[in-house]
Amino acid sequence: MTLYPHILGCLLGTAVGDAVGLRREGLAPRRATKLYGDDLSPALFAGFGVCSDDTEHTVMVARSLAIANHDPEAFERLMASQLKRWLLAAPAGVGLATLRACLKLLVGFGPGRSGVFSAGNGPAMRSALIGVASRSDAQCEEFVRRSTRLTHTDPNAEEGALVVARAAGLTARGKPVDPSGFLGREAERIKGPELRERLAAAHCALVDGLSPAEFAESQGWTNGIGGYVNQTVPAALYCWASSPNEYRQSVTQAVLLGGDTDSVAAITGAIAGANLGDAAIPSEWVAGLTEWPRDVDWIERAAKALAENLAGQRYTNPPPMHWLATLPRNAVFAAIVLGMGFRRLLPPY
Repeated sequence: MTLYPHILGCLLGTAVGDAVGLRREGLAPRRATKLYGDDLSPALFAGFGVCSDDTEHTVMVARSLAIANHDPEAFERLMASQLKRWLLAAPAGVGLATLRACLKLLVGFGPGRSGVFSAGNGPAMRSALIGVASRSDAQCEEFVRRSTRLTHTDPNAEEGALVVARAAGLTARGKPVDPSGFLGREAERIKGPELRERLAAAHCALVDGLSPAEFAESQGWTNGIGGYVNQTVPAALYCWASSPNEYRQSVTQAVLLGGDTDSVAAITGAIAGANLGDAAIPSEWVAGLTEWPRDVDWIERAAKALAENLAGQRYTNPPPMHWLATLPRNAVFAAIVLGMGFRRLLPPY
């Protein structure tokens, strides 16, 4: 059970970061501040804190890992099956590449042929837990590759997801948390020129002491972070690296960058939570999560099952996904998001 605090920290860190960032999703930093001020909390509507697909994909990974228990082919089959059910539950705000890949799975394409050529955020937002659960670098690469290619075949998507997994797995695998050294090493390993350059720039900016906002400005991301792995991953890594011992500070900086705030904050939260453990996540933020049917208790049970199964103590069934209950939940969530969209048409501008 030694992995339990890291697994739970990764799952809760993802969910809390996702929920805190969700309200400002798609807004430029200045516009978000005018609408919401400096208030940062998981509350999306009427005090309720809910999560998006970032968290849903991560808990699907948790359940698949718990059942597959180090078998990559079983993990791939389980993830493919869950992605089909996830799409049938009518999630709101599905990325185009993920939508196309899930539709291909539904009509009979196998996991090896379902992915589409895209460098979107889907693989990166669900890969952190793989790094925590992996026994070795080789196993981490294998599971990230299978998770990524289910939906995205662009090599940039796979490399970005792998960097996130490696960052999240540092403490769990007994490696030192040296953000500057990590960014420098990863920049040298990356083959994709844009991601390599972004990570190298992040390493230099960290050495120079730039804030996350200053780093984003240096990269031309003044209107927010795009939903593209070569922006999202360096931005999330930088928010974690600039304050690796402070979960709240890392996630706050991620949200304030604007743009794809739920994914950037979810990835940042996953890395920070995985390395620091669940105790580092602000208790009031965790208490503010009212996500259903996969609530905080569900996450804790899933984390326990995964930790026990990985340790080989005994086999513990992870909790079910409750897909039928997810259908009405997603309908309510879509209505809230639609209402927020109309609200954004109104002042202050």
